[in-house]
Formats: sequence, C-alpha cells, structure tokens
Amino acid sequence: MAKFPTFPTLYNKALQIDISKLKGWGYLNPEQIKSGTLNWSWNGNPTGSISIQVNTHSEQPYIELDYKYRDEPRNYKVYLTSIPSNLGKGEIWYFICPHTKKRCRKLYLIGGYFLHREAFKGCMYETQTQSKKYRQLDKTLGAYFRTDQLYEQLYKKHFKKTYAGKPTKKYLRIMEQIQKAYHEIEEIEKAMLS
Repeated sequence: MAKFPTFPTLYNKALQIDISKLKGWGYLNPEQIKSGTLNWSWNGNPTGSISIQVNTHSEQPYIELDYKYRDEPRNYKVYLTSIPSNLGKGEIWYFICPHTKKRCRKLYLIGGYFLHREAFKGCMYETQTQSKKYRQLDKTLGAYFRTDQLYEQLYKKHFKKTYAGKPTKKYLRIMEQIQKAYHEIEEIEKAMLS
C-alpha cells in the first residue's frame, strides 16, 4: 500500500535571516546601531520584506524585527551573542532563538515568527522529501544538470577569474565541477554503448 503524502513545510522555501549575510552587509560591526530593510524575492517576484534594527552598542546585542504577517503587525527582539573565533581573528555571531533559547546562525519564518529550525514540528529540507530513486539519479546525473548554474556563476558580471595573474580558488572550484560533470557523462555514454 502506498504511503500517504504529508506535504511538509520546507525549510528551503521559508524566508530566512542569515547571520553571516547580516555580517557581510555591515550590521554586526561593534558599537553601532544600524537600521535597514531585508527583501526576499523568488524568480524576480517579491515574496517578503521586513524592517530590522541591529544594536551591537547595547550591553545585550539584539536585532529588532518589524513586519506584518497576514496583515497582523509583529515587532520583537531576537538577542545576539558572539564567541571568539577559533582562528583567533574576530568573533562568530549567533542568534539566540526566542523560543528554544538555542544559538543558531539562521532563523526561519514559519507560522509567523522567525525562529530556530528545531522550534518547528514536521518541517523538512527539500532533499529529505526526495525518493531513493531520485537521490540515486541525482547522484549519477545531477552534476551534468547543474552545469548551467555553474556557467551562470562563471559568466556573472563581476566574477573574477584571476587575481594578481593567478586563477582564483572559486574559479578553479567551478572549473573542476564542470570537468567532473563532463567526465561523468562520458562514462555514462561509454557504459551505455558497451
């Protein structure tokens, strides 16, 4: 008898706030209060927007989230904490989930609040919902089907292929993945012809 589908909520499809992106955008610089807006889109269509204020000047750093969920206003703080990097350079920032009180690097919007992934029941990542046959097929042919994405990265407007006359690590990694994909396809063609 077939298993009844559960159609779980997918973390991949939920709106997310990533601490490393906030750091990259300059929100986590020491001793500052910075406000801004986070926008999300899917295939060029806007899917969400929130106003944020990050306060690292406070004794207890926090990010204040201000948005509407189904026309209901939401405004609350998520506290931040940092630990020294194990490399001895700078700090590693974390959110403290208002529900689970766990440290985390991403918050997901499911059910109206941005929380740690363990605060939600029955949610999954997209790969967890794929069948065993699909995963085997993806393992075999996935690299070939992802070559379009690799070429898009390679030919982006400001992508740097070299630095100081030497190929960049990112360029070499992408080229290695492209070569691997073509090698796998050649192996599959040989196996089919023999």
